[in-house]
Amino acid sequence: MTDTTVKPYDVAIIGGGIVGLATALELGKREGISIVVLEAEDRLANHQTGNNSGVVHSGLYYKPGSLKAIMCAAGREDMYRFAEEHGIAHDRCGKVVVATNASQIPKLEELERRGRENGLDGMERIGPEQIAEREPHVKGVDGLFVPQTGIIDYRQVTEKYGELFEAQGHEVRLNSRVTGVNVGADLITLETVSGEVQARNIVNCAGLQSDRVARMCGVDPGLQIVPFRGEYYELVPEKHHLCRTLIYPVPDPRFPFLGVHFTRMIHGGVEAGPNAVLAFKREGYKHSDISIPDMLTYGTYGGFWKMAWKALICYVPRG
Repeated sequence: MTDTTVKPYDVAIIGGGIVGLATALELGKREGISIVVLEAEDRLANHQTGNNSGVVHSGLYYKPGSLKAIMCAAGREDMYRFAEEHGIAHDRCGKVVVATNASQIPKLEELERRGRENGLDGMERIGPEQIAEREPHVKGVDGLFVPQTGIIDYRQVTEKYGELFEAQGHEVRLNSRVTGVNVGADLITLETVSGEVQARNIVNCAGLQSDRVARMCGVDPGLQIVPFRGEYYELVPEKHHLCRTLIYPVPDPRFPFLGVHFTRMIHGGVEAGPNAVLAFKREGYKHSDISIPDMLTYGTYGGFWKMAWKALICYVPRG
């Protein structure tokens, strides 16, 4: 008789974005284990991975010696090497950080110090004339050129990760949203819309749904995801030439973002933004994307109101 019993996987990874597939590809190098990636949508990288500006960050802003700075530098170079090896669209175009008035120069100097301590060799301090040489349509009193910054297609990266992962002999299941988790003594049973999956271990890489998946597993993460959407303007095609690299302002330390910047896109076009606005759905990429249950969830979350109060204080005019 043929044994038709479905064997459990050693590892099930929930989420088919770049984090999930990078995790899968690395775990897949181990001998003798079986791994499955469960992705809710009908393609990989359909959410955050496929809805960002595609920037390869240099590590300019991070505290020298911090884990974030170290990981950013190592990951940046690994990403460029991977793109070269597999023919993935990318461009190490660099970026210009521009001070528009003298009061911003001390902050620019601090950025330069951090960048040099973080190993950004080839970084250049540039004055008004050099700014104009690199970006003829930009005016500033001082600037910093960071050659390590680039742009890439992260969806292509993730899809290639998926190909390599399957070539290792493992499995990617699309259209397999996890709806329930039963943690047993030896096995974990995952209920998905495409059927039941059993595994000895699971890795939660569910992105915007990761807090909910954690709770399905009986783990309280002590926090809740509140969705914000980055909104951008796009330059009309006849104005694309106005931006040669990436153009950033000197960031304002009062705010938890880098300010409005111009970003060349790897497949053409230039975006100006972002403006961060509260989304009315976890995966709310358009104004018309609305989920009443999602809104009720964060509307009754105390952490949301604490964040809102801090944001209000930041934006109240002073003096």
